[in-house]
Amino acid sequence: MSTPGHGTGESAGRGLRLAPFRGLRYVPERVGSLAAVTSPPYDVVVRPDGLRHLETADPYNIVRLILPQAATAADRHRQAAETLRRWQDERVLAPDPEPALYVYEQRGEGILQRGLIGALRLTPREEGVVLPHEDVMPHIVEDRAALMRDTAANLEPLLFSYRGDGDGDEGAAAVIERVILTDPLFSTTTDDGFAHRLWSITDAQDLALIDEDLSRRHALIADGHHRWATYLRLRSEQPAPGPWDFGLVLLVDTARYPLRVRAIHRLLHKLPVRTALEALGDSFRVRTIDGPLEEGLDALAEAAAGPGNAFLLAGDGRFHLLDRPDPALLARTVPADRPRAWRELDATVLHSLLLEHIWNVPDDPEHIGYIHDTTAAVRQAVRHEGTAVLMHPVHEDVVRELAEQGVTMPRKSTSFGPKPATGLVLRSLALS
Repeated sequence: MSTPGHGTGESAGRGLRLAPFRGLRYVPERVGSLAAVTSPPYDVVVRPDGLRHLETADPYNIVRLILPQAATAADRHRQAAETLRRWQDERVLAPDPEPALYVYEQRGEGILQRGLIGALRLTPREEGVVLPHEDVMPHIVEDRAALMRDTAANLEPLLFSYRGDGDGDEGAAAVIERVILTDPLFSTTTDDGFAHRLWSITDAQDLALIDEDLSRRHALIADGHHRWATYLRLRSEQPAPGPWDFGLVLLVDTARYPLRVRAIHRLLHKLPVRTALEALGDSFRVRTIDGPLEEGLDALAEAAAGPGNAFLLAGDGRFHLLDRPDPALLARTVPADRPRAWRELDATVLHSLLLEHIWNVPDDPEHIGYIHDTTAAVRQAVRHEGTAVLMHPVHEDVVRELAEQGVTMPRKSTSFGPKPATGLVLRSLALS
């Protein structure tokens, strides 16, 4: 990998190794605006409405690479690779002149987040350097692997969190605080109201300070479990060391910039609300709320603050609060061989008790969808006469506690954010 000479040797094997790379970025003069070519991460784009909106925002929107549209999977991946090559040939995308780490800042909704974008050395789980906290779905890993394999690129950074020392006097924090006082490479504001700025770090001394600091840290995968699994899979296919030994990530020091944790909601495509409620019997207390979504979410938050689990069902024009699950039924259906914190997770109870035992919903994308936005989940459930199961978020400390024990949560249990905008900087493995 073409990187400056820091970060090799002893420090490279002890913790996080974030290597500089030649970022592939949009040429501002070739696109309508930088904001118009960005996208949320591929799994946050609400399809089909959000996909169409992004495709029409600008002919060069990054969604044409991360979610290409064609008749077959092979055609989609081939199309993305051809599009990426064409955009580079046309100088829509161009590489930076030298390898760099990038300081990335997001502001919005009372949130300030800053972190480092770079190529992270891939480590197996047993080394404990990168801590996953969710299971993954093999078909998604297969799709992302085929896309990365064909494009030979990391198209969007994963979001990782680590805990620094809580001050900015030295190490990575000091470099970041100094760099943000200089002029950024660009500044833009996206449709969601978030302002984005990006700086590059190429100074050898700054890179060495960051490397020494991060070599003492480990990271939690906040967002991007499937893409991390994809990175590891693609690396295992390589016959020799090279650029596939690294993957594009955004590292955020949550001691300085805490992340926000939100829930990911379930959309049960083939289960009408009426059928779901009838199947419950006496397994939960059920209360119907005729008010607006906000009233339903307030009731969910109040129930979640108490003992037990709580869910909000939607899809028939009303909202139905489920709480106080039957303890005996929980004991029979939730696996007992995991820590108590895992057994009491809403996602655990949802999948073990409701989906598998009561509703008999198969665990496949034909029956279960995952939607981050609450309003979109309700709208899709009403449109398709299915059931939206609205969830309450898990606290970050619970996520980290389980991850440090090596215990994974049910897939799509959390949504950390704000997520980095896709399209601001890409990593082409041909440039590494």
